[in-house]
Amino acid sequence: MTETGYVETNRGRLYYEVAGEGEALVFIHAGIADSSMWDPQVEVFQGQYRVIRYDTRGYGRSETLEPMPYSNRDDLRAVLDALHVEKAILVGCSRGGQIAVDFALEFPGRVRAIVPVCAGLRGVDLVPDMPADEAALFEEAEAAEAAGDWERVAEYDVRIWADGVMRGGTALEAVRDKVRQMCLKLYARGDDPGTPIPLEPPAGLRLGEIAVPTLIIVGAFDTSHARAAADVMAAGIAGARKVVIENSAHVPSMEHPELFNQILGEFLDSLPASVDV
Repeated sequence: MTETGYVETNRGRLYYEVAGEGEALVFIHAGIADSSMWDPQVEVFQGQYRVIRYDTRGYGRSETLEPMPYSNRDDLRAVLDALHVEKAILVGCSRGGQIAVDFALEFPGRVRAIVPVCAGLRGVDLVPDMPADEAALFEEAEAAEAAGDWERVAEYDVRIWADGVMRGGTALEAVRDKVRQMCLKLYARGDDPGTPIPLEPPAGLRLGEIAVPTLIIVGAFDTSHARAAADVMAAGIAGARKVVIENSAHVPSMEHPELFNQILGEFLDSLPASVDV
């Protein structure tokens, strides 16, 4: 049975779902997605963990009561507090991976392990010279956004994040359609959540402070920034392990769910026993 509800925090209402029992395993979605991107993971891991996923502020079924400065880290803490979770394993994709890393730095006592997937990273110059073809795609996407052409923006999202700028072909059509629909739902919301408050000092300058088990996952055809961020985190976080998923771009958990679940499951099985549930 899946429990659903809302957590009210700082003039926002965050939608969440909980399935299964055991140690808390929290999935945080990408900036081009909502919590439904984790369907293939919830189905598998709810048999062994208390799986929690939520729509971050401005996404999915979450609601903004009033736009204002807000902290994604405080929002995550509010979800954990409402669900009486003292310590959790955090799995986050892209923007969600950045939230997981930042949260581990701001609230280290609340985190058992982190799995940044194709995650962003602030505080370091990851790619001083972006490849020309990649830069051109981002510029075209920004122009479409400035024009308010959301259908076209969604197509660029699919090209950049699902297909990958380096891959000769495209992602599976089901994955492309899912990414496109999640993006179009996001753009149709018209929900202004306010301005996110960044972690200061940024995570890129503080990776040595992270002292929990860390698995870094990245797609072989992800953006140059995401691949560089994975390298920097792998080098800067003591004991971190990095896995590259071949023939995948920015959402490997959707493109290759069985392989992703196997990699994540092996990492979870390797964690030392915890007395915190």
